[in-house]
Amino acid sequence: MNKPLTVGVDGSDASLRALDWAVAEAARQDLPLRVLHASLWDQYALPPPGLGTSRGAHRVLAENIVGSARERVARLGPAVPCTAEAVTDDAVGALLRAAPEAYALVVGNRGRGELTDMLLGSTGLTVAGQAPCPVVVVRGGDANVAGEYGRVTLGVGGKGESAAAVRFAFRTAQARGAGLDALHAWRTPDGDADREAGQEEAGRTLDEALDDARRGHPRVTVRTGTVEAKARTPLLEASASSDLLVVGAHRRDGAIGLHLGPVSHALLHHAACPVAVVPDET
Repeated sequence: MNKPLTVGVDGSDASLRALDWAVAEAARQDLPLRVLHASLWDQYALPPPGLGTSRGAHRVLAENIVGSARERVARLGPAVPCTAEAVTDDAVGALLRAAPEAYALVVGNRGRGELTDMLLGSTGLTVAGQAPCPVVVVRGGDANVAGEYGRVTLGVGGKGESAAAVRFAFRTAQARGAGLDALHAWRTPDGDADREAGQEEAGRTLDEALDDARRGHPRVTVRTGTVEAKARTPLLEASASSDLLVVGAHRRDGAIGLHLGPVSHALLHHAACPVAVVPDET
């Protein structure tokens, strides 16, 4: 059985937008959906001794959030198998515990109670930096979130860095019937004026990264491009006309979690479309 697409909900508008995105993606990829709502209030909301066992207001709120999410899934994706539950945990802990059994985690770009001027909520950033599975942060314009452009954009890093991200992007593009734009940014080393050699090497790096996935997904139309620039610049530009932006994340030697460098941070905070951060394989 396929691993579920797991989405975190907290009742906020951003989490409902993420839920809607996850329902549509689960339907496209024939994945079951798991809806998680996390709250730590239960452990503080127990009734005092002798006052009965009535449910606290926060438990009622949690059940309402889960029930509403279940009804929303049934309305938007009646054929999508769905489980929904409330757990006593913080949002980051609940999602990270669910991650090993998830095809991917889906979160909104900010949560309930977070400042409206925050570019990305702390939950999304922390989960993207620690989860062992892909994490999709649903952000950007309505047309991008709705998948109206028919394009998936893939950022390809250096040699051997992006294999998992490449496979994720090709699978997503095929399920959507979308085209795939694969971009590789490169820089000429300081003091090296041989730009032509650098361009040729960049082209080889990109072709090698895509070779296996292209053979495995022959129906996906691929456009490739290399650009001499900081990677975030062309990727942010491409996000304006993309339905999903896919990038890899690298594991740090001797440390827990992934290395989310300046490129990943810039995309998670500023991209005009949903962003998928896909960890390298261990």
